[in-house]
Amino acid sequence: MSSSSHNWRDSLSFFASDLFKHVQMAQLFPDSKTFADAIVKTNLETVLAAYDSVRLKAEKSGEAVDLAAFVNAHFHIPEMISATTQTTFTNVADYIEHMWQVLTRTPDTQQQDSLIALSRPYIVPGGRFREIYYWDSYFTALGLIDAGRTDMAINMLVNFVDILNEVGCIPNGNRAYYYSRSQPPILALFYNLLKDALSDKQKSYVIAGLKKEYQFWMHKAEQAPLLDGTENTACNAQLRTVTMPCGAVLNRYFDTEPTPRPESYREDIETAEHIGADKTKFYQHVRAACESGWDFSSRWLANPDALASIRTTEIIPVDLNALLVTLEQTLASETERTEQAFYSDAAKTRIHAINTYLFSSEQAGYFDYHFESQRRTDVVSAAMCVPLFVNIASSEQANLVRTTVMNSLLKEGGVVTTLNTTSQQWDAPNGWAPLQLFAVEGLRNYGFEMQAKTIMLRFCKTIEAHFATSNVLLEKYNVVEPNIKAGGGEYDVQLGFGWTNGVYTRFQAYLNQ
Repeated sequence: MSSSSHNWRDSLSFFASDLFKHVQMAQLFPDSKTFADAIVKTNLETVLAAYDSVRLKAEKSGEAVDLAAFVNAHFHIPEMISATTQTTFTNVADYIEHMWQVLTRTPDTQQQDSLIALSRPYIVPGGRFREIYYWDSYFTALGLIDAGRTDMAINMLVNFVDILNEVGCIPNGNRAYYYSRSQPPILALFYNLLKDALSDKQKSYVIAGLKKEYQFWMHKAEQAPLLDGTENTACNAQLRTVTMPCGAVLNRYFDTEPTPRPESYREDIETAEHIGADKTKFYQHVRAACESGWDFSSRWLANPDALASIRTTEIIPVDLNALLVTLEQTLASETERTEQAFYSDAAKTRIHAINTYLFSSEQAGYFDYHFESQRRTDVVSAAMCVPLFVNIASSEQANLVRTTVMNSLLKEGGVVTTLNTTSQQWDAPNGWAPLQLFAVEGLRNYGFEMQAKTIMLRFCKTIEAHFATSNVLLEKYNVVEPNIKAGGGEYDVQLGFGWTNGVYTRFQAYLNQ
């Protein structure tokens, strides 16, 4: 296999190899993602054969393989994207303008690595995230457009349709190890954001992509039991679809791979040690949580304090289904009459099902649904803002969500992710830029301008206060105690940072209107 013939799919054999597993378990690198992103100096077959030979010799002599020496001899190890600079910026806006250059990637050349090469430029988030990320890019695009960089946003949108056509879904990011999972479906939002700036050719290309993305999320839904006028008592799950007792189809996050994540191989193996017999289900739950973008959160846990209790694929998430309404509505508005009726009916059915299963007047908001027990969960989360963001809540529902957001979720530094304080990064005390955006736009959609302004001012103040002492923007923030740095999760808080830059820029545009 010459280096020119390498395809990203070849990396899948690398992740299954003894070399990969041994390096990850030996914790040669503090971050497991580092070796998953490594570039082979020659070609993979040669390196794996060389490792087998070295191991055989070591076994015969009773010595251990010098893994560090072997890796250094055969791989280029990628570095973190530095978001610090010798330049001192007087304000956040100047820093963001500088960072658009730092985070820009030119079209890829396929190397002997896990990257899925893209033919157009794109923006990466920063830090350990050296590739494009799916849902991040929508929020990043807001800032790009406000900065007069609409062309880059269009490049990213078209890149996503390219990768969708190649992989069959828009993966979590453009890495081989993400091929079996996506992220929150924002392609329709992205299209609507840029629609007026697209050529007719680009429009038709993206609309075809929207149809393909819909097929990905709805695949196997047709295999669900057909209604015969009787009420089913159970939910029927197939891949990413769940047919509810009433016959409506809602969606869940899922991943077909029942194995540890290559980019977090050791972490998954170690957590799985606390699981009983079936570790494969655990791995699927973990991967599905990564597809949600909320990796990890008490939203997915039976026990908020134990990652081992994860049950993501048993949960119907409110944000996923709200975003899929936008996909259906967008397709309804962009297709011919016969298709239009199909997508329009699908959107109406989904909205009715969201209101039936995911909304609670008593709890004053939208909640995820654990379909195995046929009960809404009690996790109060900022995901309840997404139905307002996509404009499918009634005025009464929106008013209840507003009350919960302002009285419970809004903290000193912005909107907190959930009300559960845990060691997971998508829980209290952390707040994330995309969730601030969902909350602000959702409230504005229903005329709650004053409340939206309060959230924007608090989150921007948090960003600016951190920037004053660190000269960087972060992936996430502690919004409960804004003077304390955010923590939690599998890795340190990352600097950069694409979606924070985008949301801050958009909030400033609103506040300066």
